[in-house]
Amino acid sequence: MRAAAGSRRRAAAIGLAVLAAAAGGALSPPAAAEEETPPGQVEFPTRCLPPPETGLLPADGTTAARITVDRPAPRIGDTVTVTYRVAKTPAVDPTGAAAPVGAPAPAGRVLLGGAQAGEVAVTAVRPAEDAGPPGAHAGPPNTDPGEVGGVVPVASDAAMTGTFTVTAPGEITLTPGGYTLPTGTHCTPAGPSAPVSARLTVPPLPRLNLRSVSLAAAEGAPGGRVRVTGVGFTPGAPVTVAGRAGAAETADRAAAAADAWGRLAAELPVADRATTAVVAYEGPAWTPEEGSRPAAYTVLEPAPVPAPAPEPPGGLSMAQAGAAITLGAVGYGAGGAAPGRIGTVTVTDTRGGAAGWTLTGRITELTGPGGIRVPGASLTWAPSCTPAPPAPPALPAAPAPPTPPAQVAPGSTVGRCTPGSPGPVGPQGAVLASGAGAPPAGGAAGFTVDAEVSLHLPPYTPPGAYRAVLTLTLS
Repeated sequence: MRAAAGSRRRAAAIGLAVLAAAAGGALSPPAAAEEETPPGQVEFPTRCLPPPETGLLPADGTTAARITVDRPAPRIGDTVTVTYRVAKTPAVDPTGAAAPVGAPAPAGRVLLGGAQAGEVAVTAVRPAEDAGPPGAHAGPPNTDPGEVGGVVPVASDAAMTGTFTVTAPGEITLTPGGYTLPTGTHCTPAGPSAPVSARLTVPPLPRLNLRSVSLAAAEGAPGGRVRVTGVGFTPGAPVTVAGRAGAAETADRAAAAADAWGRLAAELPVADRATTAVVAYEGPAWTPEEGSRPAAYTVLEPAPVPAPAPEPPGGLSMAQAGAAITLGAVGYGAGGAAPGRIGTVTVTDTRGGAAGWTLTGRITELTGPGGIRVPGASLTWAPSCTPAPPAPPALPAAPAPPTPPAQVAPGSTVGRCTPGSPGPVGPQGAVLASGAGAPPAGGAAGFTVDAEVSLHLPPYTPPGAYRAVLTLTLS
């Protein structure tokens, strides 16, 4: 029983690719507005070598090309389709005639860089109706031939495609490489390399966090120590064990180290009353990737110490049969009410006179696993109050047991005792019972106060034990 000015109190702990058909001749990008450069198109110096039998000299000039992909943000293991289009080439035409059916298909290389090195071989797609040997020119013949020795004409829908598999996370660059035209002319970048035309961003693979901790006890008094064990940590890594209240750490902290098998053992002093869970982590601060899930822990207030001597005559006092209240279980999916009962309270009034008394209660919010909180207003009660039967006189033979008094409906009055109204308790408090007065000086009046309690939880409340403190005040 904890004394307060002018009152008596008792606290109770409550538990509970699109592929484009390639045309004859050279290569070109999709149609764009006149004089408008398509996104990703780059230019680079190029040397083009005609077939030796033509007797033509190499042609130097500028190639305009662009690379597109069907997946700009693939994941590791995905297949990416690469399309290489040439809009302008310095290659000279060794024939001046359209590329015939059966000419070699345009082909080229796309260079990979950044997070993944290598190259992608690309070639033009051959329509099924275009007969010819394997590797022959794709698409209909060029219907717009040029002059012998003139610049090779470019068709409007030519494209070369190929695929590669993503093997590394990070940024992958795609750069135009050399290409071969249906005329047999081979063109290569004249400088160190062409500019980057396209980029891919590959996210890293998710990391599996197997770190976890368990506690030797789920609750304890302030200043106590709790043994913490854990698994799944990096072998030999320093580990911080800390108290936690919601998303923030508390002042409780201890240092430890994982053994060669990644196991952890430590003792954490818990002095901060705000601590509602314990975590362990590697690095400077807790993160979901480097730390364990919180393990629920409750700091219990010390039980009130009973008075060493009874209340002197002429006082107002109360006593309770057991302070802890254990509620029933509630199904996870359905939710519902967890029933329980407070410990019976006996109120004794020996003051005399017309002074009355009031017994009230209030409850803190309930704290559950991982710092989950349930409002105290979720707890309701239905009080009852009866006059306490007088002590039987001492007789040689044992008297017959007294008949238990009937409980009183809420709102009615029996003698000088009135039970409070049923309803929520909450942090603001509610009346459990009240008395209208006392017998003359030197007399004594006793009352027995009870209450059925019920905690109402919504469906899918996270499972686990929930605790709160219910404080009764007599004044």
